Amino acid sequence: MQSTPNYLWSTEDLLGQGATASVYKARNKKSGELVAVKVFNNASYLRPQEVQMREFEMLRKLNHKNIVKLFAVEETGSSKQKVLVMEYCSSGSLLSVLEDPANAFGLAESEFLIVLQCVVAGMNHLRENGVVHRDIKPGNIMRLVGEDGQSIYKLTDFGAARELEDHEKFVSVYGTEEYLHPDVYERAVLRKPQQKVFGVTVDLWSIGVTFYHAATGSLPFLPFGGPRRNKEIMYKITTEKPPGAIAGIQRQENGNIEWSYELPITCRLSVGLKDQLIPILANILEVDQEKCWGFDQFFAGTNDILHRMVVDVFSLQQASSHRIYIHSYNTTTKFLDAVFKQTNIVPHHQEYFFEGHLYELDPNLQAHNFCKTTESSPLTLLSTSEQPEDVVGVQYRDPALEFPKLVPRVDVVADCSAAKSAVGAAHQTLRLGQRLRRGRELLARGLHWLIGNLRTECSRILEQRRGAHSVLACLQLTQGRTHLLYEAAPAGSRGPAGVDVLRTRLQRVEEELSQCSHSIFDFQGALDGILAELVKDRQQVHEDKSIQQIECCLQKMQVIYKQFKKARTCLRLGYNEEQIHKLDKLHLGNLARRVLSIFQNDCVQQYQEALALHSSRMRKVCEIKRHLKRLSNRISSCSVEMMECQECLQAALDRLLQPEKWDLAPAPPEPPPVPLGQEMALRMQELLEQLRSVSCDLQLNNSIIERLGGAAPTPPV
Repeated sequence: MQSTPNYLWSTEDLLGQGATASVYKARNKKSGELVAVKVFNNASYLRPQEVQMREFEMLRKLNHKNIVKLFAVEETGSSKQKVLVMEYCSSGSLLSVLEDPANAFGLAESEFLIVLQCVVAGMNHLRENGVVHRDIKPGNIMRLVGEDGQSIYKLTDFGAARELEDHEKFVSVYGTEEYLHPDVYERAVLRKPQQKVFGVTVDLWSIGVTFYHAATGSLPFLPFGGPRRNKEIMYKITTEKPPGAIAGIQRQENGNIEWSYELPITCRLSVGLKDQLIPILANILEVDQEKCWGFDQFFAGTNDILHRMVVDVFSLQQASSHRIYIHSYNTTTKFLDAVFKQTNIVPHHQEYFFEGHLYELDPNLQAHNFCKTTESSPLTLLSTSEQPEDVVGVQYRDPALEFPKLVPRVDVVADCSAAKSAVGAAHQTLRLGQRLRRGRELLARGLHWLIGNLRTECSRILEQRRGAHSVLACLQLTQGRTHLLYEAAPAGSRGPAGVDVLRTRLQRVEEELSQCSHSIFDFQGALDGILAELVKDRQQVHEDKSIQQIECCLQKMQVIYKQFKKARTCLRLGYNEEQIHKLDKLHLGNLARRVLSIFQNDCVQQYQEALALHSSRMRKVCEIKRHLKRLSNRISSCSVEMMECQECLQAALDRLLQPEKWDLAPAPPEPPPVPLGQEMALRMQELLEQLRSVSCDLQLNNSIIERLGGAAPTPPV
């Protein structure tokens, strides 16, 4: 046990160790509060007094939620060693998070964004106080979990920090070699004499390497054999990196460097976030300090990401998920353009569903008013283009390539490393299986919504057709009565011929409406058939146990990995322990093969079958959708035809309803037995009343046609 006047700790509670100090978990003697104490060793006192005091002074000056707090500076009772009493971060460091096999391929997107926000905020506070850290790395970014369960990351270890304004330079070298700027690396690691001076941008290089590590689970620059074993190639990679490249790897000894301008496909970040992050990495991983971004540009770029909101979108025809990063004040127009960049579906062909309903997006609607989406509850995108969309599906790298080969020979260090890689690969396989399953669910659900919408459209068109048929029946009756009245009227009142022609036109309308009715019933039957298939498919997805089986294998692999971690601490295994170790390694290999078998034979196969069925169904459904639109237009055209017929009837009746314009010529020579004037007056009076009755019917028909919206048909698609 060791202590200061107010704090007590055990040397077994070691949290971390460096060249000049060790950090322990300690307690306040009065309150029992947990703290971290940094105890400096004898080597630290060989440094100049100014350097020894620098960390104390820095921590006293800084005060921010993303920088570890300094509570006190005390001395141990016996040796009078200096002790920094600091805030205790109970969840280790960002490095320990990345060392977890679950994060072997980088952090989840939500966690990465928290790291980004915390590091940027902490660095911003440093720059406001004119401080350069000079040793940014995952091990110096501590983590604790807040009351809301969310991570909080804090910068720590200011032993190398110093005050430096943007325009000032320094010549001393500090830091951890994998994260060092190449100019610093050249002198500090390769020990080459050079007269270069360094500015505050060296921190930006370290941040770039740290962010890449957090996003991918690996370092961006890797010579064959590792950076510590091949330092000259490490320097060559970082200094010869082409502009815009964010990673370089040498896969064979003395082999070529493979440059990368993108984050790897195994990375867990979405394309939407990658597109925002890559330009920042490219501009801070710049060797030439004159070309590298300054902190103002870095803060502007990162804050632009952090101030964006996310809209999750699932492209139904392409079977692909997308995350759209957009500012809350951007309008629908900007959002549709962003979707186009990821899906290649032009804005005017984008149609959306949300939670089963057609989701209309007003062009001027701001993004903060959009519905709240998640990866499992996205906006479902449908392309209205007549050109079929290519199926993209879930894009991934075959996880079989990530599993290490397990050799029979017992090597506790190598076996532990291999077990860690195997567990990491199993985690990645599990995530891929979950993505494939979620993809199947989104396919079935989206198509179910689309079919529901089309069935509603069928009902609407049937109602439209019934209304048109009712008007047709009235018009046919009116046409018949008008024809009889027209024949009964004096010859001079009839005007141009045409009432008889209307019968033929109305018969054509009747045939057209009858065909539309049969087509709609056929479409309803086809949609009901697909819907029944979807219900079965969704039930199969629900009953699928492949994810649970992979999880079970993964749990057993993690137990073996923990055993191998314990074995690694032993210098030599006893005979019995070695035999158990061999059996565990054999079992680990069997579990890894089982995980891959479940993934390939269940997850992938079922997903591929679902994609094939989905493509066929989407073609049928989209064809029905187009036909329904044409049917609606045909019924609207019928309504227009009926309106024209009605106008002809009305014109004929208008002429008949104006007796003063009738040409009543004298009758032929035979005189009637009764006076002509009296009989003609009675006939005309009766005819006028009938004409007025028919005219009222026509006016009623006209109002019905207008309600059907038959004023003008929409253009066919």
